[in-house]
Amino acid sequence: MPKKQSKSRSELVFLPLGGVGEIGMNLYLYGVGPPHKRRWLMVDLGVTFGGPREPGIDLILPDIRFIEEERDNLAGIVLTHAHEDHFGAVMTLWPRLRAPLYATPFTAALLRAKLIEEGREGDIPIEEVACRSTLEIGPFTVELVDMAHSIPETNGLLIQTEAGTAFHTSDWKLDGTPVVGAATDRSRIRKIGADGLNALICDSTNATRDGVSASEADVAKTLSEIVAAAPHRVAITTFASNVARLRSAMDAASSADRHVVIVGRAMKRVIQVAEETGYLPSGYDILTEDDYGHLPREKVLALCTGSQGEGRAALARIAADAHPRVTFARGDMVLFSSRTIPGNEKAVGQVQNNLVNREIEVVTDADALIHVSGHPRRGELSQLYEWTKPKVLVPMHGEARHLEAQAGLAREQGAGSIVSARNGSLVRLCPGPAEVIDDAPAGRLYLDGKILVHAGEGPVEERRRLSFGGAVAVSVVLNAKGDLVAEPQVSVTGIPMANSDGILFEELMLNAALGVLDGLPRPRRRDSALVAEAVRRAVRGEVNAHWGKKPPCSVMVTVV
Repeated sequence: MPKKQSKSRSELVFLPLGGVGEIGMNLYLYGVGPPHKRRWLMVDLGVTFGGPREPGIDLILPDIRFIEEERDNLAGIVLTHAHEDHFGAVMTLWPRLRAPLYATPFTAALLRAKLIEEGREGDIPIEEVACRSTLEIGPFTVELVDMAHSIPETNGLLIQTEAGTAFHTSDWKLDGTPVVGAATDRSRIRKIGADGLNALICDSTNATRDGVSASEADVAKTLSEIVAAAPHRVAITTFASNVARLRSAMDAASSADRHVVIVGRAMKRVIQVAEETGYLPSGYDILTEDDYGHLPREKVLALCTGSQGEGRAALARIAADAHPRVTFARGDMVLFSSRTIPGNEKAVGQVQNNLVNREIEVVTDADALIHVSGHPRRGELSQLYEWTKPKVLVPMHGEARHLEAQAGLAREQGAGSIVSARNGSLVRLCPGPAEVIDDAPAGRLYLDGKILVHAGEGPVEERRRLSFGGAVAVSVVLNAKGDLVAEPQVSVTGIPMANSDGILFEELMLNAALGVLDGLPRPRRRDSALVAEAVRRAVRGEVNAHWGKKPPCSVMVTVV
């Protein structure tokens, strides 16, 4: 039930529609004004990725029905950085909102590159803004604050309104040597705290881990040592967007007198944008897949997409010896300079096993310091609380265990009011007591090919059932009197050929269909719907009796 709210007092509220209770699909709304007349600011518009429970679905997007209905009151959209889970839904969902879209140069360039790739150049107007700038977006004054992360130009947002001030950290860590891009602006964050901060909305991803995150520069040193000592080819796979990691790999190749070969479209796009925006200097010896086969083994460093085991990415195809131009041989080395996103463990394990079976050495972050997270551990969170001294803390960006771990840490540190929210929770930040005051519709949309459908609707659930139990189709032809014109036809997919006694399933199903038809009085056989349901139940029951599973069964009744 909604809690009582003042009808006239202006409030600053926070409403996550994605990213709170999960990692990925980030979409955050800030509202200001009285409850009946709020203006809204959207922060990020990201995706998550389909898994085994969403067969046929590559991208999952946040359900934006709430803000669609409020789009006349949507002042603008600010993208904090260019990771897919923060900006990957823009191309699909922005046309439903058509609000001003703000992004810093690197993020804007990557978004434009994606639009060009999809043949949609110019479809979405992007307001490119400078790093560390201050924007006036309707009733919101939004200052961009440098935050170190695993991609250039990650911005925390200081959001100032007539009702109060909030600091949205986005993804961040305290890294004084990030290799590429700006370090977290510690002095500005301290000043934000000194000026008085109503609410801190903070990344929770690593809130279960003690200490502080290692620096990107430490990874660069390790990569250089491993590449220098390797006797044969070296391949490195990482997130394509991690420009600092790409640069560290290229520097390692340069020091070891190796050529860099880029394998994978996404990585090529990021490198091109990074060069255009000055985050990668020109002059690296970068070659293409076409050059790979002409190079001596000891002179190659391949940068490959596919760190998450994606079946269509470069590394999975190479590991399966199915890439048209790139192959590895016994004694070569592959470095997984990335973490495995929860849910991708099996896919990554399969790629690694394929490599090991071919006697290719696999090195992960369990073996050497070849990856560091872009998110804060507990020591960094504690430091941020000390600097900002917020009156209110709302943990965001994490699964339930991460959110509660940060809430527990904040309590230990003596933080002020802590609000536990989930997607769809409308949180009053200030003035007055910080609490969940209402809820809004929040859910998931599936991009099914080119069609956007609500989770729970469409064919995805049916596909899931098919994956467990196969499918049966039965065709029955009757005349106008209800007599069978021909023997029913049975077609099966994904069902065993015979039961444990060797009796064919098609024969069992045919007998079940004939039996139920014989048992129906002729007048009732004139009702096609009744006949179809009776046959469906009989066939499913027969399969279940012999197999223990109830496959989806469709029955088509034709009257001639």
